[in-house]
Amino acid sequence: NIGYLLQGGLGMPDRENYLSKEKNDVALQEKYRQHIATVLTLAHIADATGKAVRIYDLERKIAEAHGNRTDSEDVHKANNRWPLQQFPAKAPGLDWAAYFKGAALSGQTEIMVWQPSAAAGIAALAESEPLSLWKDYLTFHAIDRASGLLPKAFADERFKFYGTALTGAPQQRARWKRAVSATSGALGDAVGKLYVKHYFPPSAKKAAQTMVSNIVAAFSRRIDNLDWMKPETRTKAKAKLSTLYIGIGYPEHWRDYSGLVVKRDDALGNAQRSELFDYRAAVARLGKPVDKSSWAMEPQTVNAVNLPLQNALNFPAAILNPPFFDEKADAVLNYGAIGTVIGHEISHSFDDQGSQFDAEGRLLNWWTKEDFAHFSAAADRLAAEFDTYEPLPGLHVNGKLTLSENIADVAGLSASYDGYRQFYGDKAGPSAAGFTGDQRFFLAFAQAWRSKQRPEALRNSLMTNGHAPGQYRADTVRNIDQWYKAFDVKAGGKLYLTPAERVRLW
Repeated sequence: NIGYLLQGGLGMPDRENYLSKEKNDVALQEKYRQHIATVLTLAHIADATGKAVRIYDLERKIAEAHGNRTDSEDVHKANNRWPLQQFPAKAPGLDWAAYFKGAALSGQTEIMVWQPSAAAGIAALAESEPLSLWKDYLTFHAIDRASGLLPKAFADERFKFYGTALTGAPQQRARWKRAVSATSGALGDAVGKLYVKHYFPPSAKKAAQTMVSNIVAAFSRRIDNLDWMKPETRTKAKAKLSTLYIGIGYPEHWRDYSGLVVKRDDALGNAQRSELFDYRAAVARLGKPVDKSSWAMEPQTVNAVNLPLQNALNFPAAILNPPFFDEKADAVLNYGAIGTVIGHEISHSFDDQGSQFDAEGRLLNWWTKEDFAHFSAAADRLAAEFDTYEPLPGLHVNGKLTLSENIADVAGLSASYDGYRQFYGDKAGPSAAGFTGDQRFFLAFAQAWRSKQRPEALRNSLMTNGHAPGQYRADTVRNIDQWYKAFDVKAGGKLYLTPAERVRLW
């Protein structure tokens, strides 16, 4: 395990929020300046308006130093090992010795710097900008990030900007729900234990494990049948798949929270102590061997994750519940819904980023030159396909930013379809409600991506999210031959792609 240094320091989601001249972003910039001023005013800090202008200008300079989202997705551009003693020369301006001492990292020999230009740019700002301005900037952010634990006016103001202005949400969640989320965030495994006890019986875990095994086997067969892949690449791909760690439901070892002090009358202190407890636990792992079985998500999280540096997957218990998974439902529906999610996460090990890590989680090229060129060309075609989607007038999906997820959707849907057909003895599943088994499989996939977003949230997502909006993820079926057969889709249809246009990756 090694430490990573990533760019940060912005109050708005992305550098483009500060740099864009588009009218919606210009309006958001003004709302953010007003938000800074209001928070400082609520805290009875003098010259709130003037300080807000100066704090915003500092953040804009930080944004100018940031790398963009697309570059930050490139793991090769992030592969920068800096010995600690070289930081003052590579990024002058910041007192790095004091920084690493404060962060309890002085004992490390090197740190991976994800965005070198941002590290250098922000370090230079530490020297060029007045100390008084940095104090005002840090004061504002310390107050703002604690808003939910301060008097109601602070929480309301934070929601006004981060909830309404950024996402269009008109109403804040009930206070008790926010309290449950805060507790879950601070004591994830303790809450997870309770969740598993009530909502994830052993029978559900066993059924999910069986499905995962079938889809892994289906993915393995797909690798065997790739006519464009050279034997040496195929061998490495199979080795990576065979050593993939798959966590189902909950971790093998629950976290020990002894040592964390929790007081009934100190909500802010509890939050600060919890954050420091987590940070110290992370620092303690530095320099130690990677534990493939360690989890990055809590059991109560409705999500799943692929961890390339561990060659591992996590499927929390909460996503192994309806509507994604129901152990009592027809297998065809489960394969169409959670099966495609399982296939998606497996496929991340072989997407445009995951494919560059080997079976041990090392950044290592295991492809032949010809195979990677073929894969990259197909990936470029998929990026171009998603570039054509226009969720809002003048705003398109960024095919390059969302490429990893789109590759995983195509490959995952294909692998899950194979697993579903294998489950039924290489035949279609049962018909029901007037639909064939294959139709039900693809309908379950589409229904898993049902979602609604307000225009403000969608605009922000298009700028910052590595996932395409749900409706376009459902349109992944355009690249699957079996979907055309299932619904008799003909040339001229809105989603029709010619066989030559369909992207086939795995």
